[in-house]
Amino acid sequence: MLMDRIALIISIIGCLNWGLIGIFKFDLISWIFGSQGALASRVIYTVVALAGLWCVSLLFRPREHEVPVTRENRSNVD
Repeated sequence: MLMDRIALIISIIGCLNWGLIGIFKFDLISWIFGSQGALASRVIYTVVALAGLWCVSLLFRPREHEVPVTRENRSNVD
């Protein structure tokens, strides 16, 4: 659960950076760390990519409070 939240926060930061790139052509990470090729920038980009991959797993994991749909409770779902 904690790892899910951390990955989600890092992914949101990455999304905001991509939004800045798309709208303003401004890469915040490369601005902070010197360039896109700087080691620190590459590490941050890699961490964001790994966090994004972790978040993909959230799509396929059942939620703890989720009730599976069966024939008996199907009418309650609609």
